[in-house]
Amino acid sequence: MTDAPHPPTLIEALLKERIGLDAASVGRGTIARAVEERRQALGADDPAAYWNLLHAVPDELQALIESVVVPETWFFRHREALLALARFAAQRVFGAGEPMLRILSLPCSTGEEPYSIAMALLDAGIPGNRFRVDAIDISARALERARAAVYGDNAFRGQPLDFRDRYFMPVTGTPATYQLLPKVHNQVRLLYGNLIDPDLLRHEAPYHFAFCRNLMIYLDPATQCEAIRTLRRLTRPDGMIFVGPAEASLLTREGLAGAGVPLAFAFHAQPAASPSSHAPAAQMVLPPQPVITRARSAATTPARHAAPVSDVATSSPSAQPTPAPSLEAALAAMAAMADRGELDRALAACQQFLAEHGTSADGWCLLGVLHDASGRATEAHAAYRKAVYLDPGHEEALYHLAALLDSGGDTAGAHRLRERAQRHARMSHD
Repeated sequence: MTDAPHPPTLIEALLKERIGLDAASVGRGTIARAVEERRQALGADDPAAYWNLLHAVPDELQALIESVVVPETWFFRHREALLALARFAAQRVFGAGEPMLRILSLPCSTGEEPYSIAMALLDAGIPGNRFRVDAIDISARALERARAAVYGDNAFRGQPLDFRDRYFMPVTGTPATYQLLPKVHNQVRLLYGNLIDPDLLRHEAPYHFAFCRNLMIYLDPATQCEAIRTLRRLTRPDGMIFVGPAEASLLTREGLAGAGVPLAFAFHAQPAASPSSHAPAAQMVLPPQPVITRARSAATTPARHAAPVSDVATSSPSAQPTPAPSLEAALAAMAAMADRGELDRALAACQQFLAEHGTSADGWCLLGVLHDASGRATEAHAAYRKAVYLDPGHEEALYHLAALLDSGGDTAGAHRLRERAQRHARMSHD
């Protein structure tokens, strides 16, 4: 006679069925500790008794999920993806005239990601009445914390922290605690939901941008495929999906094309070979440049002050010629190196490229991104300035320079550069 499955095995199977959790990805010890915590809370004599209570006590499964799902997040985590989003969003609003942007953050945990998205868009000059962020999570406890929007030092890791001065206020009588301002809080709608639910947001319009970072690594391969299908359903055909660094290969495997943004891990929602991937008239027009975001690790990079850029040239000695396919391919190859974390190799290749093609604004912008990713703010600043000198309307370099000024405390200078990038976006679509 075959022995019946033990309760721990049954509980692992139940969690996989309900939330797609692969026990091996989080460690079976993590699940075992959560089960023991809940068993003691209910006063169950043993795991078998808890298994029975798990089905008899209302909301106990949700309580177990809360114990297993431990969020690890902070504001502006993977900052480069948020800056890329801000530039793409500005192209949509100021260039293509999109009346209302819809952004999805799933899972949103305790709110740090969706609120970071809202702050990044506000920093890019996008009015609050032109975008909304829908934030989804399976943890009711995490959603309650997100609604309260009160955060301690653990949510503010690394540098720069300039956004905290703009969008939070200290909580009186509670040291190192901050309350999010309403102008950010009101941009985010918090909802309960499960990514593997086939009816998730079934009656909602699709989103321009979807963030689903560091969730699929906890799912088994079959559930990963299901999750990607759901993300594609929830994203407009001309939209983009942002994932975590360890998940990029999953989307590539499903045929989705990367957006060419080093270290942002952004993908077009339609497979590269799909006929429906051709851009409709209102689609965001992606520039040929493979570099569009400032790559800075908020968790590890120290803040540095950059020199003022009020004297950035407003005209170039000559217009930059359209890059030859071989130059575009070289830039794309260097960007791919950066995506794989080979920053030193990409930097050396970029410097060699510029020794031969010193008038390439795209090349100088890429050099700035690589310096920025390595924490060399002064060198990054100089490279971005060179890109703007060669191409005064180079949106990527303008946004990167604005981000550097923000981190150095020059908010007025950053605002001027963003306005300049937005004017260029408008003119390019007129």
